[in-house]
Amino acid sequence: MRFLLSTIIDLDMKPSLHGMFYLWVLLASTLLIAGCGPQTLPAGLVYCSEGNPETFNPQLVTSGTTIDATSQQLFSRLVDYSHEHETIIPAIAKHWDVSDDGLSYRFILRDNVHFHHNRQFTPSRTLTADDVMFSFDRIINPNNPYHFVSKTGYPFFESIDFAQQIMQIEKINDHELVFHLTSPNSSFLSNLATDFAVIHSSEYAQQLLLDGMPERLDIEVIGTGPYQFQQYVKNEFIRYRRHQQYWGEQGQLPMLVFDITPKSATRLVKLITGDCSVSALPKAGELDVLDLHPQLRLESHPGLNVSFWAFNTQKSPFDQLAVRQALSLAINKDNILNAVYRDKGVVANGLLPPASWAFEENQPQSSYDPERAIALLNDAGIGDLTLDIWTTPVGRSYNPNPNKTAELIQADLANIGVKANIVSYGWSVFTNKLNQADYDTVLIGWNADNSDPDNFFTPLLSCKSVLATTNRSRFCYVPFEALLNKARATPSQRERAQLYSQAEQMLRQQVPLISLAHAQRMILVNEKVKHMPLPAFGGIAFDKVQHAVEVQP
Repeated sequence: MRFLLSTIIDLDMKPSLHGMFYLWVLLASTLLIAGCGPQTLPAGLVYCSEGNPETFNPQLVTSGTTIDATSQQLFSRLVDYSHEHETIIPAIAKHWDVSDDGLSYRFILRDNVHFHHNRQFTPSRTLTADDVMFSFDRIINPNNPYHFVSKTGYPFFESIDFAQQIMQIEKINDHELVFHLTSPNSSFLSNLATDFAVIHSSEYAQQLLLDGMPERLDIEVIGTGPYQFQQYVKNEFIRYRRHQQYWGEQGQLPMLVFDITPKSATRLVKLITGDCSVSALPKAGELDVLDLHPQLRLESHPGLNVSFWAFNTQKSPFDQLAVRQALSLAINKDNILNAVYRDKGVVANGLLPPASWAFEENQPQSSYDPERAIALLNDAGIGDLTLDIWTTPVGRSYNPNPNKTAELIQADLANIGVKANIVSYGWSVFTNKLNQADYDTVLIGWNADNSDPDNFFTPLLSCKSVLATTNRSRFCYVPFEALLNKARATPSQRERAQLYSQAEQMLRQQVPLISLAHAQRMILVNEKVKHMPLPAFGGIAFDKVQHAVEVQP
């Protein structure tokens, strides 16, 4: 019965079918489900997620789907981020200090940090400095035997030129090490707190290397996080078990399951029936269902994110500034906000969202001027322009309905005589094709990895990030690069904010992308979940979830 309902309830209906008919269908579905008999919750908590992870090593990706499934569940970092107090806090490193010249970061590691185990590996020791050094040496050292095991590279670290930041990682003893930098960097600690800066077991890596199976390090992973990997069935589920020797505070849930459910409507039905306790990425148009089901509630938080439409600036005619300016003037952002985000987002006039400490309150507002857009295209000699808009196949926290957004952009472009084709693939194919950079434009976005403003600029728009494939605009502009370098080297937050304001102004002039909206981060939960932390950025975590019913392992 649940399968039939998930196929007939389509919450991606056209706007004209919303409203009372929409609510009636949901009400009818509830009555039908009730007639199917009681539903049984699996032991632990089930999270309806939106897609398959690309890997189980977050060092190798920037995809939010993969980060959610891996980083906070399976791994730990040297330092973490306190979302409540907006500060860097201890994690595996219980203490650190920075030299007066800002070039050396010394970390003191905790004792008795235990690794997971699996059928191939049982650790013989707890975490030491060797594990930290291996985890970062793999990323920065081409001679490390694991460096080229990754076919994707290390996109986040490459986008911030991490290898060039590190002069040396020095081991003092088993529980002390020092990162020596090539130059001062105000964002260094924040980058170590990201979901990508995870710690692997060097002992496990060495064993796999001797066994001739190094690729398993990224698949059957060994971490020190609150949960350990148990089983993965593609397109079906990921199962985790609580790590009984976790160094931090033990979570309540003995089991955690990611139920992989790409369609938003199906996730909602599973939440209503009790098959899931938490559901990812609801669309704004689905929130009316809360009035019919008081056992459900929305958890939302202003997000450090941005949705944008990026131009491939290394491909004609998008290498022409006048063309990019014309296309930016054609887009009605208010229309997109009303249709896609409703009251769960704000129009973006730049990359930085209002939640960022470097956000400029009095920045210029976006212009919507189709007539001016037509004139610019005519002046540039561009006629009968046809372009492709690549778009993500599933909703993201920065854009709950990318297909609808693409359709609205398509209609706006038609008003200025530009024909747009919407192109979409499955998530894995989409990301792989994006990395080949053979596209005109792409509708995508960015969820911040930390609270430092540099995280919006360097990974998305630096010259190094073109090679790292996180720069979807393929924008490399020397004056902009110099501005980012200066901001990272500046210790004063006030002065850095002024530099990022200049960066926003430069982007408005060069238009490598059009910032569309900043969205609230949202999840749906049922009443049995009493506390579900939802940070403004980074991956979702379940070790602090409070569940009303004590579940059995």
